[in-house]
Amino acid sequence: MPFITTDDGAEIYFKDWGDKSAQPIVFHHGWPLSSDDWDAQMLFFLSKGFRVIASDRRGHGRSSDIATGHDMDHYASDVSAVVEHLDLQNAVHIGHSTGGGQVARYVAQHGEPQGRVAKAVLVAAVPPIMLQTDWNPEGTPLSVFDGFREALAANRAEFFKAVASGPFYNFNREGVEPSQPVIDNWWRQGMTGSALAHYEGIKAFSETDQRDDLRAITVPTLVLHGDDDQVVPYKGAALPQAELLPNATLKIYEGYPHGMLTTHADVLNADILAFIQS
Repeated sequence: MPFITTDDGAEIYFKDWGDKSAQPIVFHHGWPLSSDDWDAQMLFFLSKGFRVIASDRRGHGRSSDIATGHDMDHYASDVSAVVEHLDLQNAVHIGHSTGGGQVARYVAQHGEPQGRVAKAVLVAAVPPIMLQTDWNPEGTPLSVFDGFREALAANRAEFFKAVASGPFYNFNREGVEPSQPVIDNWWRQGMTGSALAHYEGIKAFSETDQRDDLRAITVPTLVLHGDDDQVVPYKGAALPQAELLPNATLKIYEGYPHGMLTTHADVLNADILAFIQS
């Protein structure tokens, strides 16, 4: 399996499919998952002639169980290490949830300064910040994230099953038919990773202030969010993202869940393709 080793010793697993001369699309997964969460998108865009790349975040999936660096700065520098190793140019970076924060930090602090990025896509992404603060009064109280940490530490397997079978895909909504294979796949990806990386990653995705990252991104950026996202409510995420990004296109999907890249892959894939080709 292909890996690169970062300056601080993390071994980052990555996939690289397609013609090496084609335009690259880099996919950034959410917490606590792995690059496998992008299967539907990677196969779709591969079929459209793109080169598709995705890595497992440090401590997630097949990347090494390193004890340090579980923060947005290291997430972004790890991506930069993969991008530089592959020497990707004119790339489109697509991030979901925590991966959206990773995209924002990478593009702002690495990709754009290096001239490697063509466009970005934020899907149900966490920036500018999830945490309730003085400047973000509609955010989620710290006590909620403390509850996440307590549940993960007490029984990670049960906690992950509850997330996947409930709010992530809106399987807890009346009239929505749960998919056991989708739940099992989410649980499988989560349990493959490190409990420590997942525990410390909660702070990374909830408390990182990314207002300056968003302001610094000048490439065209597509912002996609469901208005029934129970994990990252769109009013505190997509709406301020669209305001802070200098070159944003915003689309809100009625009734779509946080995990809409899985539940509505056909719609999302078509919209992202149209944006890339525009």
